[in-house]
Amino acid sequence: MDLRVFAEDRKARFKQLREKTDKVRKRDVVLKFGGAAGVAASMSGATVRVVQMDAAFPLGTCINGSVIQDPSFVDFFTNNFDWAVFENELKWYWTEAQRGQLNYRDADALLDFCERHGKPARGHCIFWAVDGDVQQWVKDLGRDDLASAVHGRLNGLLSRYAGHFRHYDVNNEMLHGRFYRDRLGDDAAALMFREAARLDPAAQLFVNDYNVLRGNDPNATPEKYVELVDALRRGGAGGGGGGAAVGGIGLQGHVSNPSGEVICDALDRLATTGLPVWITELDVSEADVSLRADDLEVVLREAYAHPAVEGVMLWGFMQGLMWRQDAYLVDADGAINEAGRRFLQLRREWRSDARGTLDVDGHFRFRGYHGTYVAQVTTATGKMLRTFTVDERDSSLELDLDMEI
Repeated sequence: MDLRVFAEDRKARFKQLREKTDKVRKRDVVLKFGGAAGVAASMSGATVRVVQMDAAFPLGTCINGSVIQDPSFVDFFTNNFDWAVFENELKWYWTEAQRGQLNYRDADALLDFCERHGKPARGHCIFWAVDGDVQQWVKDLGRDDLASAVHGRLNGLLSRYAGHFRHYDVNNEMLHGRFYRDRLGDDAAALMFREAARLDPAAQLFVNDYNVLRGNDPNATPEKYVELVDALRRGGAGGGGGGAAVGGIGLQGHVSNPSGEVICDALDRLATTGLPVWITELDVSEADVSLRADDLEVVLREAYAHPAVEGVMLWGFMQGLMWRQDAYLVDADGAINEAGRRFLQLRREWRSDARGTLDVDGHFRFRGYHGTYVAQVTTATGKMLRTFTVDERDSSLELDLDMEI
C-alpha cells in the first residue's frame, strides 16, 4: 500500500547532492584587509591563502577501552575524526551490572582520552528501552523500586558528568522497545528527558533508533518516529506529565545497499519536527570493499547535503574492532582500504582552501564551508595571520580584518 520505486543513478544523484551541498554548507565571504589610512591600497596585490582549520559539521566515531590502546586506531582517530561516542562504557548495564556496584572507571578513562585529544563526546546511552538490553536485576524490580532506580541512575550519571557530554541518548530505541513505559507508564520516557534536562541543562537530549533510514521496518518508519517525538514533547501518550525537552533526533545507520532517495525521503520527513538530526551509529556493511566505498559515499553525501543533519558518527572503522563485519575502513595492520580512502576524500572535499591576491580595495573573496579559518597575507614586508569563523547564513559574510604594515 506504500510501495515507492526509485531509479538509481548515482552519478546523477551525486551531481545533485554537490549542488545541494554548495547551498546548504557554504557561504560567500569577503575579507577586507585595512586598518590605518592607506593600508588597504598599499596591500593591493598581496597574496592570500585561506585555510579551513575546523568544520562546523562534525564527523566522529565510537571508541572503547580496547581500541584506544591500539596506536594505529588512535592515529587514524585523532587525525580524521572530530567527535567520539563510547561504544558500551556509559550504558547502565556496564556502569551498574550488579545493583549498587557502580563502575565509572571505564567511562572516566575514555572521557579523559577524549579531553586530552580535544574531542567532544556524545553520551550513549542513559537508558535502553529494549527488554533484551536491560540487566536482570533491573528487570526483577517492582514498580516502586524500579522508579527509584531510574531516578538513581539519572542523578548518579548526570550529576557526575554534568558539562562533559554534549549530547545524551536518553532512552535508546523506543521504536523497538517499551520496557520502562510498560513498567512505569507512558510518561516514563518524558520524565527521563525532563530530569536529564534539569540535571545537565547544557546537554542536548536525543531520541535514538535504528532502521529508520532503511525503509524496510514497519516499526521504524519516519512517520512513527515523528509521532514518538511529538508524544514526548506532549509528555507521554496523554500529554499530562509535562513536555520533554527533546533536543535532537538520532538515526542509527547500520545499513547495507543504501538507497540515497530513501535516505533523503526519511530525512525530509524527520525535518518537519524542526529538530536537528544526527546519524549516530553509521556502518555500511559490504564484503566487496569497492562497493562498500560506494555505499558509504551514498550515505555520507545524503547526510551532508541535507540541511537538517548536523553531524555523523561512525560505529567504528577498524578491522576486527567493530560490531559489524565487512564495514571497516582501516585494515587490521593499519592500512587504509578503498572505503577509508573514499571517506578521507570526502573530508578533503568538504574543506575549503582558497588562494589568490588582494584587489585594489584590499579585499579577498571566496566561497567556503562553514567552520573556522586562518587567513595568511603575504606582503613585501612579511606575513600576517588572522583567524575568523564562517557560520551558517543565507547572506554573504563581510569581515574587516585590520592589518598594520
